[in-house]
Amino acid sequence: MEGGGGDAATLQRSSPLGYALVMNQSVEQLLVRARELSRTGPLDEAIAAYERLLEAAPELANSWYNLGRLRAHAGRHEAALAAYGEALTRGAEAPEQIFLNRALIFSDGLSRFELAEAELISALQVNSEYLPALINLGNLAEDRGDREQARRYYTRALSLRPWFFEALARYANLHEPRGVNDPVIDRLRRALAMPNADPLERASLGFALARLLDAVGEYGEAFACARAANAASRQALRQGGFDVSYDRAAQEARIAALIAFFTPARLAQLRSELKIGTSASPQPIFICGMFRSGSTLCEQVLASHPAVTMGGELGLLPDLIARLLPDYPQALDSAGLGTLARAYQDGLAAAFPQAGQVSDKRTENFLHIGLIKLLFPEARIIHTERDPLDIALSIFFLHVDHRVPYAHDLADIVHYYTQYRRLMAHWQELFGSELYGFDYAKFVTAQRTATEDLLAYCGLPWDEACMDFHAAANVVRTASVWQVRKPLYRSSLGRAQHYEEQLAPLRPLLTRTA
Repeated sequence: MEGGGGDAATLQRSSPLGYALVMNQSVEQLLVRARELSRTGPLDEAIAAYERLLEAAPELANSWYNLGRLRAHAGRHEAALAAYGEALTRGAEAPEQIFLNRALIFSDGLSRFELAEAELISALQVNSEYLPALINLGNLAEDRGDREQARRYYTRALSLRPWFFEALARYANLHEPRGVNDPVIDRLRRALAMPNADPLERASLGFALARLLDAVGEYGEAFACARAANAASRQALRQGGFDVSYDRAAQEARIAALIAFFTPARLAQLRSELKIGTSASPQPIFICGMFRSGSTLCEQVLASHPAVTMGGELGLLPDLIARLLPDYPQALDSAGLGTLARAYQDGLAAAFPQAGQVSDKRTENFLHIGLIKLLFPEARIIHTERDPLDIALSIFFLHVDHRVPYAHDLADIVHYYTQYRRLMAHWQELFGSELYGFDYAKFVTAQRTATEDLLAYCGLPWDEACMDFHAAANVVRTASVWQVRKPLYRSSLGRAQHYEEQLAPLRPLLTRTA
């Protein structure tokens, strides 16, 4: 809506003189300045400019939309909702888009999924053919584990646009194929052959087809599809302005810096200076490790326990580190640690006010185990482990965003894995039994024993519900959403054996020291 004509038309009616004067600036000047800052930043200045504009001319409906968008980018969720609400009340253009944006805040920012669903339904009441609302309603249904409802939303979208590639890919990801001649496999192949599919759509279709071909045992074609899908995904991200190159030297330097900083002497020094209480509620349980190593399964088991609330992939800790500790870890001191601990605890309490223990399943928090042990000395830290080739293959077959730049190339995945193991060896040397290793293979083959050990580590009494984790009514928002909805199965163990030829070049890389 930025730059549209709605505000200018309203501006002409804003006062008998044509415009109100505020701080010697006309509304027109304020509007021009706000639009300029929204394009060039800084973000806080752009927000302030729109707030000044709307104080002078609150009737500018589309500017309320723009203010909501900027506040959402700044993470000011409630303020963004308020601005979007004003935009709707004052008749802004494209109300279905505003309802969609409000839904994304409720879902992604506030984890209030029922309200997100209500906003999406409101968008469809305005425009019954609004495809983004249908796609997001399907996604919410998937997160809840309602496969049939999700399928209905995707089917409805496809009835409106039969070759809506994203809806087709999502529908296919819910499908269990019956053989190599399955009609959904054929439909995906035909879609991929169409010249009008853009790189992002080709990636979605390709990963969906790779999954189905893997399921029916067509491993060679499945791998080729995954490789093409990764190439398309990388192309789409680059077109979107994202740098998707994985810098191996930079990753090695990052790991080296963490190892050099977190030494026994440094930890002892910081602990002697630091005074952080540990009685505040809720208490975090950190689950971290390599992506696709069983972290969602581990969290689902714990969240089946009545004493644990599922937090999911919280961005709280890495976001606070980026904002409060820009030179981390080099500039880390006791004052910064105290500020960070309080900010994390406040954020956790705001998001989960009634919880006693909350799982924080941000897998890359393995980078911050030394920091976590300083912030919360008594916190439980669970490190998930799985066969490295199974991890690599699982990542390679998955459609990921720009935050996982190593995912598009198997050699990059293995390099990232070796650096992760290098750092985990350091944490293990420092903290030993204070960390708990959740072994995916052990859990799959000896579920009860592994569950008993996991609950004991977390200081939780036995609860039989943890054995039926697949039946828990939790919202799961990861790539493993459907795997953890099933009773335990073993087919994911040793999956890499089907791709021996393709993965053979990786084995020597796994044995090299970093």
